[in-house]
Amino acid sequence: MDGALNQDSIDRRIAQRLRSLRAERGWPLDELAKRSTVSRATLSRLENAEVSPTASVLGKLCAAYGLTMSRLMHMVEGEFAPVVRRDAQAVWSDPEIGFRRRSISPPAQTLAGEALECELDADTRITYDAPPRPGLEHHLLLLEGQLQVTVDGRAHELRPGDCLRYQLFGPSAFATSAEAGAKYFLFVV
Repeated sequence: MDGALNQDSIDRRIAQRLRSLRAERGWPLDELAKRSTVSRATLSRLENAEVSPTASVLGKLCAAYGLTMSRLMHMVEGEFAPVVRRDAQAVWSDPEIGFRRRSISPPAQTLAGEALECELDADTRITYDAPPRPGLEHHLLLLEGQLQVTVDGRAHELRPGDCLRYQLFGPSAFATSAEAGAKYFLFVV
């Protein structure tokens, strides 16, 4: 399938899921805007699939809903299957900043962990104001490139083969150098 068509389909499904999450909570757009710090206009355009969500905006929305981004993507992507073939693994991207995320082991209601394959272009920074769930456990294994991960105000410089283990309670950031991007696995528990 054409990558642009697949992205459009994912964007439409994300829009539908975001609309239903807000409806389930009985929140008007103004309430979600307040809880997420995302403007009401942006929320409306997202829910109507007029724009593609960025990683930062999805992070804020997931925090407002108390969901991991992967849990949201699982809600969008479909049902649990014990074997997930590479060509069936959902890929979401934020081309504006150069971030790609492959859900290699999507979450399931009966399983606690999930695995993601992520890529950041060179000279990219993604920040998250709050974790989707306090205490969320991450194990990040850097495969290629260079990556700086900031957790609880402490920056960690990673090289290929390094593994950073942490729990999220506050803001976090992922940054690559101007010279090199990064490819990594992120295991979430």
